[in-house]
Amino acid sequence: MTRLFGTDGVRGLANGLLDAQLALRLSQAAAVVLGHREVAEGVRPRAVVARDPRASGEFISAAVEAGLASAGVDVYDAGVLPTPAAAYLIADLDADFGVMISASHNPAPDNGIKFFARGGHKLPDEVEDAIEAELASEPVRPTGAGVGRVRRFADAEDRYIVHLLTTLPHRLDGLTVVLDCANGAASGCSPQVFKDAGANVIVIGADPDGLNINDGVGSTHLGALQAAVREHGADLGIAHDGDADRCLAVDHEGTVVDGDQIMAILALALKEAGHLRDDVLVATVMSNLGLKLALRAAGITIRETAVGDRYVLEEMRANNYSLGGEQSGHVIFLDHATTGDGVLTGLQLAAQIAQSGKSLKELATVMTRLPQVLINVRGVDKARVTADDGVRLAVAEAEAELGDTGRILLRPSGTEPLVRVMVEAADQTTAQAIAERLAAVVQSQLALA
Repeated sequence: MTRLFGTDGVRGLANGLLDAQLALRLSQAAAVVLGHREVAEGVRPRAVVARDPRASGEFISAAVEAGLASAGVDVYDAGVLPTPAAAYLIADLDADFGVMISASHNPAPDNGIKFFARGGHKLPDEVEDAIEAELASEPVRPTGAGVGRVRRFADAEDRYIVHLLTTLPHRLDGLTVVLDCANGAASGCSPQVFKDAGANVIVIGADPDGLNINDGVGSTHLGALQAAVREHGADLGIAHDGDADRCLAVDHEGTVVDGDQIMAILALALKEAGHLRDDVLVATVMSNLGLKLALRAAGITIRETAVGDRYVLEEMRANNYSLGGEQSGHVIFLDHATTGDGVLTGLQLAAQIAQSGKSLKELATVMTRLPQVLINVRGVDKARVTADDGVRLAVAEAEAELGDTGRILLRPSGTEPLVRVMVEAADQTTAQAIAERLAAVVQSQLALA
């Protein structure tokens, strides 16, 4: 049986896999698993519910709130807010758990339901499995005074904005910033917080109509942001995705600054300020080797995890590290957030520009990105990739050829019958040649019958 929960909650086509009935039952099951201790003590648990502005989020949030209230949970409806805002408000309100309704960077027809535990933390696999198993049980049905109440969380956005402003090491007075809000959840709060921090703000992609989220704008479509930065002579541009848990940037010339470069800038700044605990940055195996080389030279160690911000966060929480993230722009400041926060990341990056007096282009030179080639090899037995002698020999020979000047990663996809071959090298030609050679070996050795 296929697991209902994926790498980031339950996600799928709204009114397809993810319909109102599933949303209702998932929330009822979550009420039992995440709020059971309070129910047992006769005290109603509390949950924060937020969503991005997709049209389908309206009926899905209604179903989620109905399911929670019918199972005896008091619901605080925070409306349209970023995912990290929902996580923050769960902790700030001391709620028992929370629900975010979003499909992040996916197109508008998709949606998703993601649960957070007390404190605003993502759920481990075993808790998600418990919620999924609870779907087979008869729902809890309190009556009378036992049913939950639904109330508007009227100051939710204000609380989040105040929190973000308290994290700033330096105001943004004098900076001109273009914000691309992806017609998503940050369309209201991100422009406001940057203005409150002192920046001159130009906004694009902040007119959500329920259907245009991530449509040609945001962190997966940077062309509009690059053009706007050049047109307005801005100091930098910041791009969010639909639920604003990630941030990519462009410098004043319109050159993209990705998550690895952002983490390099922020790690060095935190180390200089004495706030980078144990001088460690947590990143995934997909981060560019240039990040590791740059930080090693500065006395900073990188702890690598599997791909996915949840694994970065697990490593950070286990060892109390202060900074981690992904090349895609999920950056986690554990002192200020329990998940990736694109608005927080953008603010911190802009603050470094204001504080240092350097341009983003100059700050980004702390790291030299090595050319990186990624080839997806389809139609192969991905389960055998780490055990096949022919593949291992080819990888060993390629690694010997690269020495310390490059890196190879073969990774089976978590969702498709393919193997990802990633090669980094000192130059594009070498990276491309080795990647193609290894891809051919994988194809020949692991081809499905």
